[in-house]
Amino acid sequence: AEFSFSERRKLTGSPEFSFEKLMNGELLEQFEEYTLDQFVLRDTFRGLKAFGSYYLFNQKDNNNIYIIDGNINKIEYPLDERSVFNAAKKLNEVYTRYLQGMNVSFAIIPDKNYFLASKNRYLSLDYDKMIEIMNQNVKDMKYIDLFNALSIEDYYRTDIHWSQDRITGVADVLLREMGDEVKASDVQYSREEMYPFYGSFYGQAALKLEPDTMVYLTNSTIENAAVFDHIDKTYSKVYMRDMFGTIDSYDLFLSGAKSLITITNPANTTGRELILFRDSFGSSIAPLLLEGYSKITLVDLRYFATDLLGDYIDFTRDQDILFLYNTQILNNSAMLK
Repeated sequence: AEFSFSERRKLTGSPEFSFEKLMNGELLEQFEEYTLDQFVLRDTFRGLKAFGSYYLFNQKDNNNIYIIDGNINKIEYPLDERSVFNAAKKLNEVYTRYLQGMNVSFAIIPDKNYFLASKNRYLSLDYDKMIEIMNQNVKDMKYIDLFNALSIEDYYRTDIHWSQDRITGVADVLLREMGDEVKASDVQYSREEMYPFYGSFYGQAALKLEPDTMVYLTNSTIENAAVFDHIDKTYSKVYMRDMFGTIDSYDLFLSGAKSLITITNPANTTGRELILFRDSFGSSIAPLLLEGYSKITLVDLRYFATDLLGDYIDFTRDQDILFLYNTQILNNSAMLK
């Protein structure tokens, strides 16, 4: 098999033979990786191991995956203060090069551990310390607190992400703090459901658990918006429904991982623009922010180098700027380019 849909990753293929690799031992190492990935009934044995760990030996986690009332999560520990300092440095670098004098804000999205880990006696990040480091080191930007605007019920049980129908209040907070009078919670949406949704943690848990229902909110504004991929030079829609049921169903939102895209909203004639520096959480909240802007440009610095931003984005306009990252990105900020 080329892919493991349960683990959502590419599997190791059969190694190519060469006499040199045989002599230096590389061939045997590659063959061992191949047999581990392509083992007969591999998912069955993974399930048996997980079942035994949780229910026979009463272990609190299996490979750092733990389950609380059907909610699957992965332990993130410890806090890497150097990584958080590096994240603050990256935001300052972008600000100094491109954003001086503009309306710039940053917000942090708590991961599910914030709500589940410590109260269930699992190792957890020091979230207060993370916020303190960011606030003390990020310069000339407004901090928008989202921790009090969210609860564990706002997240999928089998996935890391929040459910879009649960975050109109979060969109309200962001819009208000950036100076927009529009409220996402006042907008009329049609609620659409897709089932079953097996999130990123489902396969890692290796147990037969109840999948989620993916919910997305739409209306004529969102349906008529155009999404332009600056790298591929292609146009698409906000919701790519045919991506549901692929290796990552969350790619339904803005086609998933894209380094630089712009959503143009012909229904908004104010000319207001937002540049959103984001991770994957931004894909599902951007459509809710669209009501307040004529254009939203989404930048993913995991795949797009800071040095190239000026070649693709005109920063001379009167734009709102938002850095929106979840806590796991800040704790692993080396991925930001």
